[in-house]
Amino acid sequence: LTTKAWDALNQGDHKGAELYVKKCISLYEADAKRQQTQLSDFAPQEKVFESWALNDVATCYFILGESLLQQKRYEEARAAFERVINDFSLAQCWDPKGWFWKVAVGARDRLNKILVLSGN
Repeated sequence: LTTKAWDALNQGDHKGAELYVKKCISLYEADAKRQQTQLSDFAPQEKVFESWALNDVATCYFILGESLLQQKRYEEARAAFERVINDFSLAQCWDPKGWFWKVAVGARDRLNKILVLSGN
């Protein structure tokens, strides 16, 4: 679902991205919250996939925020990015280029972008 959400976003299909994101969140958010509480720091690379729900749900909130940002729906985008930071701060996302990135760090960057774009 997360990969399909990324693909839809990259194709400019905001409706499709939102559908995949919402499906992932509805199915796995409870597992993601449980996995977040089981961590005290970022999982090491060899164990990061054990937190699959956490990683996918946080990434989906990030994708939702990015989609909303592209649509200039700044307040809704802000809420999605803040959700990542507040509820799923230890999530990591695999980049096909060969590394993991911290989803909350990306969300903070996007919040700064919203401040600049919206003037708030």
